[in-house]
This record gives sequence, structure tokens and C-alpha cells, in this order.
Amino acid sequence: MFSKLIYRNAKRSRRENLIYFATLVVAVASFYMILSLGKQDVILFLREFESDAIDKLLTEMNIVYVFALFILFFLVLFANRYQLNRRSKEFGLYLMLGMRKERLVRQLLAEGFITSILALAGGILIGGILAEMISLTVSKLVGQGIIGHQISLSVNAIIFTIIGFLLIQFTALAILGGRIFYQEIHQLLYEQMDKTTDMGHVKGNILHILLGAALLGAAYWIVLYRFSDFAGLLLFVALALGSIGTILFMRGLGKLLGLLASLSKHKSLQGLHTFTLRQFQENVANRSTSVAVTSILITLSIILIANGASTILSLDGLYNRNSSVYDFTVNGDSKKVGEFLSTGKMVSYVEDANLLEMGKMKDEGERMEDGMPLSLVDWSKLKEQLTMALPAPYKEQVLSGEMQSYDISSENPEALNLLGVLEMDTTTPHLIPESSYNGLLKAVGEQPLNLHSDEIALYFNPDFMPMEKLDYMPVLNGILEKAVKEGRSLLSIDDQVITIRPSIPMRGLVADRSVEIFSAFVVPDPMFKQLVNPDTYASYWNFRIPQKMQAQQGLMKPMMEARDILKSSGFAFESYLQNFGRKLFYIVAGSYTVLYMGFLFLIIACTVLALQFLTQMKQTGGRYVTLSMLGAKRQQMKKSMQKQVLWTFLLPMFLACVSGAVGIKAMISFVVIHFEDVPFLYPLAFAFACMVIFIVAIYGVAVARSAVHEIDKLRWKPNID
Repeated sequence: MFSKLIYRNAKRSRRENLIYFATLVVAVASFYMILSLGKQDVILFLREFESDAIDKLLTEMNIVYVFALFILFFLVLFANRYQLNRRSKEFGLYLMLGMRKERLVRQLLAEGFITSILALAGGILIGGILAEMISLTVSKLVGQGIIGHQISLSVNAIIFTIIGFLLIQFTALAILGGRIFYQEIHQLLYEQMDKTTDMGHVKGNILHILLGAALLGAAYWIVLYRFSDFAGLLLFVALALGSIGTILFMRGLGKLLGLLASLSKHKSLQGLHTFTLRQFQENVANRSTSVAVTSILITLSIILIANGASTILSLDGLYNRNSSVYDFTVNGDSKKVGEFLSTGKMVSYVEDANLLEMGKMKDEGERMEDGMPLSLVDWSKLKEQLTMALPAPYKEQVLSGEMQSYDISSENPEALNLLGVLEMDTTTPHLIPESSYNGLLKAVGEQPLNLHSDEIALYFNPDFMPMEKLDYMPVLNGILEKAVKEGRSLLSIDDQVITIRPSIPMRGLVADRSVEIFSAFVVPDPMFKQLVNPDTYASYWNFRIPQKMQAQQGLMKPMMEARDILKSSGFAFESYLQNFGRKLFYIVAGSYTVLYMGFLFLIIACTVLALQFLTQMKQTGGRYVTLSMLGAKRQQMKKSMQKQVLWTFLLPMFLACVSGAVGIKAMISFVVIHFEDVPFLYPLAFAFACMVIFIVAIYGVAVARSAVHEIDKLRWKPNID
């Protein structure tokens, strides 16, 4: 009999509190997804390149899991308190009929256990399906065939999900059960009267609104214009000001809502307009801090979801190899490496093989100036032309000698960056023979350079130069083209007049990072042999996976096969896989956590709003009985209830959307959120907004249906129909 009572009560509780049960299922699913991250295909793939970083990421995920448990504990505590308050009369009747308090507490724990088991079963099932879908989707985005996908089930994730969820659930029930244990029967049968709503004074409420608006304005100003100052310290100040401002604004606004009823007298007699507004006012005024906190949580969720989604969207850029040409770079004895690449087991993976030779230029030997060897390069005329091309403020600093060092930045004018790079590298510049660079150009379908004996080309590494289009630099090429037309030379090497070829294609020299230079001189092969310092000479063999093989198998599979063969050769090498894996790791690490926390904050905020509204409805349920006795129709009360739900969710949402928009704008401006396709920004922002609104709408509809169900229970009252 006792077991049947437990089962029946648990079933009824789930049916009447479907919002809370659904939130528990979502929480379980999210726990499993974050804990099973180590079993996903993309993580297994990344372990081969970034094993230490992946271990740190998974450790951070465990911290996130503990933090999520901590937050959800208070949500579960709040939700269970609401649920038990609804049943207080039922508990009082049990005690009056002779049930002992110890048995009542055990009953509550047993009911909670049944609900928890069902939530765990549903949540783990949904979480497992979602984890597989995410794993497959990411694998497809980063390259079909990246890994032979196998359905994985993380036993550890299941165990820790069960332990963590049951821990917070039973801790919350034990705390609330203890409160019931020490309550008297009359306290359970006759609930405490609601506290009188303190509406304060009009002047004080207006002051709250103005002060809150001022603090919010200050927070917005800091975020928009001082985001990066003091190493982020002002960001915490902005968060504090914004949070306090939101609380004060909600407190003042909630207490002034009653003025709307007196200002709209023409509506006061239509339906239950005044009653609806007074109910909404009381709900906000009594719980203004709670409403403000939900608004803050929704703001954070909007910003986090935008950040995480923008990071995920950069997956499309992983294959955007604007500067990268080669898939592999092999270092070693050039003759032996060349022979190995032509062997039977390797040759099928090699296309566009090219020997890259390079080294630094000799200096003038014994001749010194300021303790440094004198350079063979005289680029003073080119420096003069670049200086004259600078905007006025920079030109004055360079000419006056105030600019002692150069900061290479994407925000600088082109001429300033070029001056900085050439100032560093022209004393003993790096040299690349024309034949090596022609091999690179051939691989990308460009024409060879065909340099004259007294001609060179300036090379700037697109992997390190902060410029969008290095193939055509308008300032530099304008200077060089003008010099060619006028027959002037802007540079000399070892007192030999040199012409600089304008506008050559710029590509990455190697597959990843084995050559880290800003610039180099591409010179004719005889000049390279004459000027290169033999102590700095280095050679690298580069090659690509054949295009036909990529079309048949994709890029990743043959790259991993070629990598395994190279490992057995004993040669040092690097591959584009390392660069690819590094970028992919940043995307995964930068998206999983923020998206998880963003959706978690959103779900918590919506659940708190829902339970808060339903709590107020229960406490004021007698008013609807009075309305029915006064002649109010059921449809009128339902419309009133639906309006209250709509306003309850719209109020924190409105302020959250404003704050979220400011936060996203600031993060875009300071490249915390990065969008490569700017025209795509606005439809993307609209999609984010629709996603958040859709989730909030689901909770709003669920609350409205629960509230309408409560109205339907009043059918027995006279005149209600």
C-alpha cells in the first residue's frame, strides 16, 4: 500500500510539474554530454596532436561539471520547495491520519528517487543521442572520413552523471524534508499568509529606476569603449555595475507598474485589465531581485551562445587555406629525403614536390658599426619612400626620431608595418633562391618569376604579417611601380644597384611552423649562391597530397597514412595536420564550454521564472475563486493568466536583449567574437535571437498551460462559465 502511494504521488507530481521534470531531464543530458566529451571523435582525433592541451581541456570540463552541479543544486532546491509547498495540505492530512514524520520524509525521498531514475534514464538517452549527433556533425564539418566513426558509450560519464545528479537531488530533498519534519500539523494545513507587498513611495521608486538606468548606462559605456583597459579589470566593474543597475531598475519598475492601471482608465473596465496588471505588479515587486537575476542570466546566455556559435562557425574556415600550400614539410639531408619521397611506398602520396633552400645574407665581415656588423644592403631610398607614404602623425614621429621601435599590428597603416619588418630583417635578410619560390608558384598555378640578374622580389610571410591581402599591397606596389617607370633604384646590395619586382604572389613556405620568418629576398639562383651565409643554410622538402587522391578519399585519410609512413622513415617532418589540429582544438575548447554554460544559464533562468509564476499563482489562487463568484468568466481569467505569463517573461527578456546586444557589439569590436563574413553577421544575430526566444517561448507556453489547467479546476464554482 505504501509503495503504491509513493508511485502514484510520484506520477502525479511529474504530470503536474512537467516543466520541472523536463528541466531535470535536460540537466542530466547536459551532464552526460559534457562528461562524455573525451569519447567524441573530434577529441580522439585531436589527442594525436594536442594531447596535453586535450587533457587540460577535459580537466576544465570536469570543473565546469562541478560548477554546473553547484548551480543546479539551488535550482533543484528552489523547485522542490515549490513542489512541496503545493502539497503542504496533503502532508498535513497524512500526519492527521497517523503517518509518522519519519515515514513521511522517507516517502518524499522515495518519490524523489523514482522521479530521479526516470529523469536519469531519459536524460542519459537524450544526452547519448545528442553527443553522437554532435560528434558526427563536427567530424563531417572538419572533413568526411577524418575518423572511422564508431558509436561510443562513456561508462564513466554515466556513472558520474548518476552520482552527481542523485547527490544534489537527495541533498535538496533532505534539507526540505528536514523543514517539514520540524513543522507542526497546523502549519502544514493552513499555509502562512503572503507578505504584504511593499510598493514604497513613488519618488523612491523613480529614484531606483533612474539610478539603475545610470548604472546600466555606465556599464554599457565601459563595455563599449573601455573593454580592454586595465587587463580586463574594468570588465568586472562593468559586470558589477550592470548587475546592480538591473536589480535597482527592476525593483523600481516593479513597484511603479501600478501607475499604469491609473493611467489607462479607458481600459480598466474592459475585462480584467486592472486585475491582470495588479497581479503582474505584485509578482515583480515581491520578487524583483529574482526577476533581475533571471534577466542577468539571460544576458549572459545570449552573449555566451553568440560567442560559442561564432567559434563553431569558424569551422568552415579550417579548410580555407589562403596562404598554406603544402601538406608536408620534411627536414633532413636533401638528397636522402628526395630519394625517400620517390620510393614506391611514398611516391603515390607525393605531388608538387619542391626543395626549399634558404639562408641569411652575409655581412661585411670585419666592418662594424655600433657593435653590429655592417649590412651589404642599402635600403635607405625605399625607407624614405615608405616614410613619405605614412599618415601625418606617424610620419612626424619617424622623421623626428621619436619612433624607436615598431609594433607590427593589423591596426597599423601598411607602410608602418613594412617599415617595422624591413627594419628588423634588412641588416642580414633571409634569402630564397628563385627556383625554390618558382616551385611553390607552380604548385598553386602561378607564373614563374623569371628574375633578371639585377632584380629581386620582396617576400612577406602571410602567416606572420597582419595584412589581409599580401598579394597586392597598394602602398608598396605603388612605390615600386613608380620607381620602375622612372628607372630609379630603391635598393642596393654590395654596392650593386637592384630593381625590386612589384606585386608577387605570397604563400606559406612550409606546411606549418618550421620556417618562422617575417620577410625574405627572393633572388636569382647565382646571387643566392654568392650571397648566402653557409652557416645559416637550410633546406626543406615540401609536397602535397595528390588532388586525385583527395577527390577520392578526402584530405585527412591520405594525410594520416602518409604521416605514418614518414614516421617510420626517421626524418623530421611536420604536416598541415598539426596546424589543422591546433586550429580545431581552439575551436573545440572555445565553443563547448561557453555554449554549455550559455544554454545552462538560459534553462535555469526560464525555470526560475516558470516556478516563480506558478508559486505566485498558487498563493493567490483564492482571488480567482472570488472573481468567479463576482461573475468573471473562465475565458476572461484564462486571458488574464496568459497576459501575466507573457509579461512575466517579456520584462526580463527585454532588458536582457538590450544588455546582450551591447555585450555582443563590444565583443565583436574587440575581436572576442569574430565574424569573417560581416554581411552574414545580421542574419546570424537574428538566428541567435530566435533561438533564445524559441526556448523562452517553450517555457512560457508550458507555464501558460499549467496555469490554465489550474483555472479549469474552478469549474464547479457558480457563474464561471
